[in-house]
Amino acid sequence: MQAAAKQNTMAAPTVYRILFAISLGHLLNDSMQAVVPAIFPILERSMNLSYTQVGWIAFALNMTSSIMQPVFGTYSDKKPSPFLLPMGMFSSLLGMLGLAFAPNFYVVVLSVLFIGLGSAVFHPEGARVAYMAAGSKRGLSQAIYQVGGNTGNSLAPIFTALIFVPLGQMGAAWFTILAGIGILLLLYVSTWYKAELAGRMARVKKRAAQAGGTEAISSKVKFAIVLLIFITFARSWYGAGISNFYQFYLIDHYGLSIKNAQFYVFAFMIAGVLGTFCGGPLADRFGKKNIIAFSLLGSAPLALFLPHVSLIWVVPLFICIGFISSSSFSVIVVYAQELLPGKVGMVSGLIVGLAFGMGALGAVILGKLADIYSLQFIMVFCSFLPLLGVTSWLLPNDRVK
Repeated sequence: MQAAAKQNTMAAPTVYRILFAISLGHLLNDSMQAVVPAIFPILERSMNLSYTQVGWIAFALNMTSSIMQPVFGTYSDKKPSPFLLPMGMFSSLLGMLGLAFAPNFYVVVLSVLFIGLGSAVFHPEGARVAYMAAGSKRGLSQAIYQVGGNTGNSLAPIFTALIFVPLGQMGAAWFTILAGIGILLLLYVSTWYKAELAGRMARVKKRAAQAGGTEAISSKVKFAIVLLIFITFARSWYGAGISNFYQFYLIDHYGLSIKNAQFYVFAFMIAGVLGTFCGGPLADRFGKKNIIAFSLLGSAPLALFLPHVSLIWVVPLFICIGFISSSSFSVIVVYAQELLPGKVGMVSGLIVGLAFGMGALGAVILGKLADIYSLQFIMVFCSFLPLLGVTSWLLPNDRVK
């Protein structure tokens, strides 16, 4: 049955128009999420927020996505729901409106809950669309899909510098236009998705049956999934430290303005976009396990240097760290999908959702540590996290069936 499934996959064409459409939808969805850290410096001053409160806002956004992504993913594995995609974008639109007019900390938290819920709805179904449209090019398709999301996230510093610094909190209202465009785009994708389901339902059921076999419940598969979750934990905590707090570190430690600090963080994030795209082809050549290990251990020495260098070295280090650490982003998702091929939605929600969830927990803890100790302390603390990538050598060899 594995050989037959592989032949069916090889015979299926790669639907690039849908891949690029869902990637653009991913970009728009994650741009909504990027608004939240982008507006942190504005809210921190206008509402006189503590770093702990900043961490709680990030927690509300990311933990909602973390908890609900596997839930929606498991549901959609049993009952695929194409039109959840535009519904998720509509939830983000409501969150943008709330964020633009929020008068206090509590309304901000409520608004970001809507954004987190929209993300939780989008990601499992978006990953399923990328999987269905992939044909024989699963690594490339997942890279295309994830690059859209990473690009959206990388725009947060640009949003801060070009929108929120001049316009303030009300700048969030402009993102309702992007949400409206996203709804129309995802209606198009959902129409294709619904039509494809009719012809593919029998094949999906066969894959689900395969996932229920001995391979899906073997101890080796369970251990690999747990290890992937731990690796995701290490990377997401480091990402939480950089994306949520490094802008404050640049302002306090190096004396940069809010606007200028954003361009440094943008260098890290845009390098991550390039790393995500290149990681898929590199994994095809060198193996998924090797790229996962390299993404953490390769960036570890540079991360250790980062808190101690002069300002002139920040951008070069950021570019290298961002590229290397993000090279395994799509690779981990594909690795997990191939471990449990009949549970694409659940696995995608678990791995990607967990990344946000662990980042959310990290944001709260790091924010509290920053209030108790200092920003310098949490930057040094985060610099050791990539060393946990040494555990990736315990993963099964993905080139051995």
